Amino acid sequence: MCSLATNLLLPSKMKPAFLEKKSNSSLFLNNTRSMRKNKSLVPVARLFGPAIFEASKLKVMFLGVDEKKHPSKLPRTYTLTHSDVTAKLTLAISQSINNSQLQGWANKLFRDEVVAEWKKVKGKMSLHVHCHISGGHPLLDSIAKLRYYIFCKELPVVLEAFVHGDGNLMNNYPELQDSPVWVYFHSNVPEYNKVECWGPLWEATSHHHHNKNRTRKKSETLPELPCPHECKCCFPSVSSIPWSHRHYQHQNSGTEENVGGGEFGISMPNSENLKG
Repeated sequence: MCSLATNLLLPSKMKPAFLEKKSNSSLFLNNTRSMRKNKSLVPVARLFGPAIFEASKLKVMFLGVDEKKHPSKLPRTYTLTHSDVTAKLTLAISQSINNSQLQGWANKLFRDEVVAEWKKVKGKMSLHVHCHISGGHPLLDSIAKLRYYIFCKELPVVLEAFVHGDGNLMNNYPELQDSPVWVYFHSNVPEYNKVECWGPLWEATSHHHHNKNRTRKKSETLPELPCPHECKCCFPSVSSIPWSHRHYQHQNSGTEENVGGGEFGISMPNSENLKG
């Protein structure tokens, strides 16, 4: 768990920091064995400590979206990333995925982004959240279980960031807090390639949510699909997240490969995909 490979490939906000102010630490003056022992404790504390949302570390960008426009009328997508340099979260609220946040070697390696979109299906609003667990890099496969655990642990913080960053929307339409949250975990390891219902948004942001299946559970059925033809009860007609349809196709085809145009977890969003 504490190896270099694991440290590099964990979601970046959970990566252990290097020891700071070594010269002022009495532990640093101890023998090598003690120092190594203390170092090994750092990632354990970071991994299993409380996940807390800090509004001061959240940067919000509205890109072509009216803050007060209901998502049943205008597409609304969240793109959340973390910076190791600034230790801050960046949330883009836009009509489609903000690709500029997902560029660079670090984002492509760590794959710690979380993307989500509001959808109206058969007249009911719901929030659909997507996380990359493994696929596209062999080392990600080896720590799929750990990444799944960390994403589950951090998701209430992520959802709090959505609610806080999109505060005007929530204030104007408080009924959205009662909308169900569907979480899609994308992995080439079947055990972690699944969809979970986290209950209504107000409850999904609560940290007691991790109290073992209180509301979170693997869904026996997938979220309801929108109407196949043009209608007024479903919006938007096409998902803004390119890989959002994979679980549906996987359930229907019974195969683990070549789903959604490639293996699970490999595709990165791009402008060509979004046009479809």
